[in-house]
Amino acid sequence: MGDRMTPMPFEQLVNWTLKEHELSGNVFGVYRPYKADAKNNRSIFGRKLETPVGPAAGPHTQLAQNILASYFAGSRFFELKTVQILDGEDLPVSKPCIKADDECYNCEWSTELYVPEALDEYIKAWFLLYVFAKEYGLGDTDGFQFNMSVGYDLEGIKSPKIDNFIESMKDAKNTEIFKACKQYLMDNIDLFKNVTKEDIEKIPSEICNSVTLSTLHGCPPQEIQRIATYLIEVKGLNTFIKCNPTLLGYEFARKTMDEMGYDYVAFGDFHFLDDLQYADAIPMFKTLIALCEEKNLAFGVKITNTFPVDVKAGELPSEEMYMSGKSLYPLSISLAAKLAEEFDGKLRISFSGGADYHNIKAIVDAGIWPVTVATTLLKPGGYQRLVQMTEKLEAGNVEFTVVDPEKTAKLASDAITDPHHVKSIKPTPNRKMAKSVPLVDCYVAPCKVGCPINQDITTYLQLSGAGKYEEAIKVIAEKNPLPFITGTICAHNCMSVCNRNFYEDPVNIRGVKLVCAEGGYDSLMKEIEAGELKGKKTAIVGGGPAGLAAAYFLTKHGMPATVFEKTGSLGGVVKHVIPGFRIPDDAIEKDAALCLAYGAEVRYNTEVTSLEDLKKEGFDYIILAAGASKPGVLNLKAGEAINALDFLAQFKATDGKLNIGKNVVVIGGGNTAMDTARAVKKTEGVEHSYLVYRRTKRYMPADEEELEMALEDGVEFKELLSPVELKDGKLICKVMKLGDTDSSGRRGIIETEEIVEVPADTVIAAVGEQVPAEFYQANGIELTSRGRVMANDDTLETSVAGVFAIGDGLYGPATVVEAMRDARMAAEAILGKKAAVDFDDTIKDLSEVYDKRGILEGTRDYKVEGARCLGCSNVCENCAEVCPNRANLALDIPGLDMHQIVHVDYMCNECGNCTSFCPYDSSPYLDKFTLFASEADMENSKNQGFTVLDKDDVSCKVRYLGNIYDWKAGDADSVIPEALGMVMETICKKYDYLLG
Repeated sequence: MGDRMTPMPFEQLVNWTLKEHELSGNVFGVYRPYKADAKNNRSIFGRKLETPVGPAAGPHTQLAQNILASYFAGSRFFELKTVQILDGEDLPVSKPCIKADDECYNCEWSTELYVPEALDEYIKAWFLLYVFAKEYGLGDTDGFQFNMSVGYDLEGIKSPKIDNFIESMKDAKNTEIFKACKQYLMDNIDLFKNVTKEDIEKIPSEICNSVTLSTLHGCPPQEIQRIATYLIEVKGLNTFIKCNPTLLGYEFARKTMDEMGYDYVAFGDFHFLDDLQYADAIPMFKTLIALCEEKNLAFGVKITNTFPVDVKAGELPSEEMYMSGKSLYPLSISLAAKLAEEFDGKLRISFSGGADYHNIKAIVDAGIWPVTVATTLLKPGGYQRLVQMTEKLEAGNVEFTVVDPEKTAKLASDAITDPHHVKSIKPTPNRKMAKSVPLVDCYVAPCKVGCPINQDITTYLQLSGAGKYEEAIKVIAEKNPLPFITGTICAHNCMSVCNRNFYEDPVNIRGVKLVCAEGGYDSLMKEIEAGELKGKKTAIVGGGPAGLAAAYFLTKHGMPATVFEKTGSLGGVVKHVIPGFRIPDDAIEKDAALCLAYGAEVRYNTEVTSLEDLKKEGFDYIILAAGASKPGVLNLKAGEAINALDFLAQFKATDGKLNIGKNVVVIGGGNTAMDTARAVKKTEGVEHSYLVYRRTKRYMPADEEELEMALEDGVEFKELLSPVELKDGKLICKVMKLGDTDSSGRRGIIETEEIVEVPADTVIAAVGEQVPAEFYQANGIELTSRGRVMANDDTLETSVAGVFAIGDGLYGPATVVEAMRDARMAAEAILGKKAAVDFDDTIKDLSEVYDKRGILEGTRDYKVEGARCLGCSNVCENCAEVCPNRANLALDIPGLDMHQIVHVDYMCNECGNCTSFCPYDSSPYLDKFTLFASEADMENSKNQGFTVLDKDDVSCKVRYLGNIYDWKAGDADSVIPEALGMVMETICKKYDYLLG
């Protein structure tokens, strides 16, 4: 039905809650309830408050079920979504309107409901919280508070619509919805086990005695003061004014953002000049404090509103968006510190602006509360994250005295370098798989799919977590015969796509692999028995990772293989080029021994130039694992650069005892450039290791880990420089500047006329190696126009029958794990069968998985790191958890192996948040099987889905693959897949509360 959500009737909300809780113990998808203890009670506005935390005015307080889910997870202070005179269909909101995969952006503001609808939602929620607090023993029925939020000008606030809202929230007893909710509960009291009619009679009608004033950017100070005065004097409300980060001034905000890595966030000084100025705010606050003291009311400020920034990379379909979360926190807490100092802690501060599990206790301990949150709830774990936050704040009875200026100042100072708030050096990677989400059975482990060899990561994480390293190494070695190398220097794409990235840090899969290798290798080697190798023979040219892996897979399955290695040792680039400070030789030697354990032969110091000679020798197949050894070319107008691989080989051979001068420049921005610059820094006699690149660190191709290690080693980055010539001991460079962002998110570059000189006794070029095209051509192998091998995509067989190309020599420099992928593909083509099997990673007790979701914690010791795995192939409910409205449901469908995600159309406003966290290249709100409330709603959507025509008869109208069908349970000849039929039948019979 488009982007308009439909509020649920009170009766459905009650029935849904009772039935879901009876079935699973959950309430709107929240599976761990928080039960308040009176010993931790606080008070504010003359009322009790069991916890000083709750959802901010935003998507989590727009509908009644959102508020109930939040309460169930521990919220007790609810800043209701802002109401204003512009509402409903008249309020323009671009969709999708939320992007929260790292720092958060949105382009929505006040409630999307009509104000009377919003009023109804808040009153319904009031009853729900009261009733279910008692029914489920979650806390005292008077232990929570609603705080209304109104905006944006005095004329609108005085309008009949908003005035009625305010008065009804102050006392709802005369509203129709209050009467209807109360009557329904009285008439259906037998639904409850612990709630009586006397309890219902006691539900107070005085819902709100406090308000947060939200004003538009550019609202004059006189108008803000008039509105606040009106709310205090006329409406008699405890009043907080929501402040904007612009109070800090443009220079402070820009400097802070740049220092913390948010230099790409674009904003001008317009709002800073147009908004309330600090010099005007202070006397206004003092006047309002005095007024509230006279009226015996509380006054304070809400820190802060979201921060307006420009849309530059198509983040959202608007020209301007509002920043929040981790990047807003340093601004918000800095403003809090400034005001705490200004008022000597006597100005009450409520906080919202990047609060989360990591900082909330320090914020509250500084005397700043209540604290409301939004961005953290928009990430996987969702509302469930509140339990951990509320438990962290249990500190006995606490009364507000003052805000501590010193503690707040320290929070502001620490925020600038806090790793939870500093932006990563590199842009957030794309964590989506290149496939669409299926209608059923969509749970998947992104780590396994993201691994080029589809390593059974979740299986060996389970085993390692139990200390079963001997079993774990068997799982690893099934597909990965280089566990020490990949446990040390693997590029770990598995970790880049790990769902824990959305919590704090990925599971350190690579580190766990190394622990398993160290703990299980000896046992594995003792078990391996080389059998008789027979059948056709394979020659493998190259003893690097690709060649070794090919030998492993062939000989493990009984086929003879001989490795031809032109040097005196195995390991290729890893052995001869990658510095010893990255990986020790003994790790490489252990992997080589594993690869040869099934009987492969090796001919050392043998360079192959003719494939015909190998065939004449009796080899039936040839695998070329020749590497990409041809040096890349850097053209300088004058002077010459040393090749990076040549330098690294010399560095390793001489243990860094080279004469390359005091000032050395490395040109390049990839991983090889980082290794080279670090090696230069460790070379005897070198004082400065400079790294020159034409873009900034953010846009270098090197992995973030490689960049960080180079920085730690003291490599001096010279960004935005393009080398021109080496002359008189100086590298002459042209200065570049960043241009606009392209569709991939990368900034273009623009050459300037400015010249910079970098001291350079030696220049080393790390600009990419190339495949040995001449070798291939000499042996009759066809190449593409780019000089790469033409090969069958499925087998990697070249244009010469029986000859295969793998590893770096196929497509150019790649990773060790990609080399193993190629090796297995070629081996399987030769074997005529699969060379590895998949392992089952089913977790029988799913409570083990659910207990981890919504819980934030840092990286552990590698030996127990596997325990942090979220078991995504068993439970991946990101889309359900991150939906504020609970419009994506994870349902248990009898007969199907995993829970099924069903999208509920009438609950969705198409905010798009689920898109960011679905591991597929999909949007669950558009692409998952959808339940529609009516045929009309179904016609107004393109989603595949269904509407129930008769739940007792279990008949539905279904859209499947673009066609409309009438379906009924038991239809033997239906084109509707059986699994979808099972979903529809179960909803009619088991989850009928979804149908209203």
